[in-house]
Amino acid sequence: MRGFEVTVETHYLEKESDVKVPRYVFAYTITIANRGEDAATLKARYWKITNGDGAVEEVRGPGVVGEQPRIEPETAFRYTSGCVLETIVGTMEGHYEFSSDDDEPFDVPIAPFTLAIPNAVH
Repeated sequence: MRGFEVTVETHYLEKESDVKVPRYVFAYTITIANRGEDAATLKARYWKITNGDGAVEEVRGPGVVGEQPRIEPETAFRYTSGCVLETIVGTMEGHYEFSSDDDEPFDVPIAPFTLAIPNAVH
């Protein structure tokens, strides 16, 4: 992990969702803080998305939101993205693939977090 810390905030987007479809839209804001001593570049992401019925979708791709940010020590990178589920609740987890300045790859885990419409999970 090399001193990187990932925090997540989630929000249900009711106006973009449609219960009849069913289509539940969620936004999540990620903050990746570098608490270590060395800068590194986020090269890729991996997500495992599980809906409330247990269906799993895996997503891989370069960077995040079209960027491959270099995160300096004692700084953070923050972005917002979204996820669409067919159920009122689900989870996301995964990891970011980083590269140090000397081209050494390493992963930073993203702990599981819940996506849920308000009052769906007590």
